[in-house]
Amino acid sequence: MQVIQVKDLVKRYKEVVALDYFNLTVEEGEILGLLGPNGCGKTTAIHCMLNLLTHDHGDIQIFNRKMTTKDTELKRQIGIVPQELAYFENLTVYENIDFFCGLYISEKELRQRYVEEALDFVQIGEYRKFYPKKLSGGLKRRLNIACGVVHQPKLIFMDEPTVAVDAQSRQFILDGVKQLNEAGSTVVYTTHYLDEADYLCDRIVIMDKGRNVVSGSSSELKAQVATKEIVHLELVQEVSEELKARLAELPNIQDMTVHKQTVVFQFKQVGNNVVNVALLLQECQQTYLKLYSEQPSLSDVFLAFTGKELRD
Repeated sequence: MQVIQVKDLVKRYKEVVALDYFNLTVEEGEILGLLGPNGCGKTTAIHCMLNLLTHDHGDIQIFNRKMTTKDTELKRQIGIVPQELAYFENLTVYENIDFFCGLYISEKELRQRYVEEALDFVQIGEYRKFYPKKLSGGLKRRLNIACGVVHQPKLIFMDEPTVAVDAQSRQFILDGVKQLNEAGSTVVYTTHYLDEADYLCDRIVIMDKGRNVVSGSSSELKAQVATKEIVHLELVQEVSEELKARLAELPNIQDMTVHKQTVVFQFKQVGNNVVNVALLLQECQQTYLKLYSEQPSLSDVFLAFTGKELRD
């Protein structure tokens, strides 16, 4: 089942085109990563899907229905964890979570159970009587998540939920997203951290300038990058012009960057590239400190398809 279907979505702000015939499908049970630089249209697309913004053209279906402001049944199935912290400073942790749960759950006993489960899920039960200003940045993020998922929605939008948190809280949040997904929630996850998408997402959609650039699993996207293997070399001494010329003749080489005693190779195919480099160094009687290879990363994918770094 396709939980989300977005077709030819256009959103303009006067002369600025925020979404330019944007298309998206999200399958039930998957974690979909929505990646792109600032201003590419990620948050605008989410707000249009949630009917928080009107759009100029296109069609949006959530659970095979068109979202309307009065469709409370459909809203009950959706949770949103916004990038900006969304809670009330004059309510305690418990009161905040209870308030957001009460927007969807009217039955008192069920609401109390859901609030307790949300407190346990984000592990802030001991802070239930605290006001948000007394919480650390990581705990505020956890509260933000609890408020967004307390009603146990089937579809959750998470817009950069790990912004400005410490490493421990970040890993806690990522593992929490996996738990939500394993419990049955479909998740749309936007992030600026490519390692998060690699760790979490079943499928990744890269956006730029309001359009889909490319989509696929992490391994599928990496397979589309022209460079198949990157080899790093560090010598004891600077690379001579003679050695540089010999290294440039290695098979399958696509590009080579030399800086003092370090060399970074890009090869067209995965194979015996490290062995070939080592044999050549042995032949030239060159001693090296480091020699290792790595596969293309999502950073390489993003650069290859958009021509820019993710945070440009």
